[in-house]
Amino acid sequence: MARSSSGFISLRLVIASEINKRKGKVGTSWKLDETYIKVKGIWCYLYRIADKLDNIVDFLLTRKRRRKTTELFLIKAISNNCRPIVINIDKSSSNTAAIKIYNKRSFLKIKIRQCKYLNNIIEQDHRFIKWRIQNGLGFKSFASAKRSLSEI
Repeated sequence: MARSSSGFISLRLVIASEINKRKGKVGTSWKLDETYIKVKGIWCYLYRIADKLDNIVDFLLTRKRRRKTTELFLIKAISNNCRPIVINIDKSSSNTAAIKIYNKRSFLKIKIRQCKYLNNIIEQDHRFIKWRIQNGLGFKSFASAKRSLSEI
């Protein structure tokens, strides 16, 4: 039984809306961090946002590390949840630039805290993701990596 691609897209939208309904409310203090994982032999970046209680707000898997990608990811996370008051980041220039551009465009101030010790919990969580990926012998495609990472 074959389905059209529009059927899969609408099904994906329905599933995403159901997940957003069931997801708990996130806090106003976020931690934004990125790590790298290997997908089909190519290094990719995994961006993740967690709130103060370590609930995952959103994630993004991308092939390149760019300011524009981080900015679109931040806008998507804020539109699906609430606007944070403060975002803790490490010394990443793409994360800093994305938040500053968001502040300029929205005329709202999100406070940026750059301290590597405030992101320790999300940094340690990368270890478990990489451990689970290593036990599964890595990812063979970009799509399967996105699906698996959404479950982790």
